[in-house]
Amino acid sequence: MFLRNRWYVAAWDKEVSNRPLARTICGESVVLYRRSDGAVQALADYCPHRLLPLSMGTVEGDILRCGYHGLAVDGAGRCVDMPGQAEPPERLRAQVYPVIERYRFVWVWIGEAAAADPSLLPDLWFCEDAEWTFEGDRYGVKCDYRLLVDNLMDLSHETFVHPSSIGQKEITEAPIETRLDGAEVVVERWMRDIDAPPFWRTFLRKPGLVDRWQICRFSLPSQVMIEVGVAPAGTGAPQGDRSKGVEGVVVNCMTPETQDTCQYYWGMARRFDIHDQGLSERVKASQAQVFAEDTVVLEAQQAAIRARPDLKLVNLAIDAGGVQARALMARALGG
Repeated sequence: MFLRNRWYVAAWDKEVSNRPLARTICGESVVLYRRSDGAVQALADYCPHRLLPLSMGTVEGDILRCGYHGLAVDGAGRCVDMPGQAEPPERLRAQVYPVIERYRFVWVWIGEAAAADPSLLPDLWFCEDAEWTFEGDRYGVKCDYRLLVDNLMDLSHETFVHPSSIGQKEITEAPIETRLDGAEVVVERWMRDIDAPPFWRTFLRKPGLVDRWQICRFSLPSQVMIEVGVAPAGTGAPQGDRSKGVEGVVVNCMTPETQDTCQYYWGMARRFDIHDQGLSERVKASQAQVFAEDTVVLEAQQAAIRARPDLKLVNLAIDAGGVQARALMARALGG
């Protein structure tokens, strides 16, 4: 079920400090902490002595000390101190996970450490580009992470789940194009000559009809980036000129924990009013409300799946993006 030898988001950069942070990734317990130089370490979250989670211990400079008997390990997983013993037992080691800190996220490589490949890190350039700004948050969601992928690759649900913010009937009426673009599954939707929904009208600050776009891009192992925005109708956005409008990328990184729980890291990178911190907080609050509505639906869906394992999900035309994303996952898993 889990694709290994890939990078997964383990935390926002702001979440990791000199206090141990426990996370579960693809069924593996991981502890994160920052060394004295600010670099992030990731170890298996159990003490190699008596298996108490190391996340219950303390960080002392560059080492992590277990809260049970005081055994200390360094960033390489080596035991460097054991109270009551003159020499630390060299045979005791904690598993170490490769880490990359980039795009405001801490990424952990789950799989064979020797196979860790920085080139497989998703290219989220808009999260650190000087002409963009990026902020977001995290939800723990009690559902299979693939249900979130399905949800994000089929935005027709916005009409019914988010009618007061980003939903509108034109979403379900507009044609969609689903395609495989290299290593990405892309679902593209354009809505021309429509009224802007409340969320976008606030930021466009211009009257009149708009052209609206939603371009969803799924990439392995579990990221969905959604190009979104509106521009005054007829100003060239469908042809590639979005300069008259407002645009952003909705960032969605799903990290599976178990078969039916995941961590959902979400946010928006935007290319307008980038120095307005108050706006960033308002956008985040708006997104939080939208994704909280999704969470209610997804957790109820997972509960129904758990209650009726004899029933299967049915795929219709609107599900093409999610179907192709799942097929991409299955091929990577060798299925």
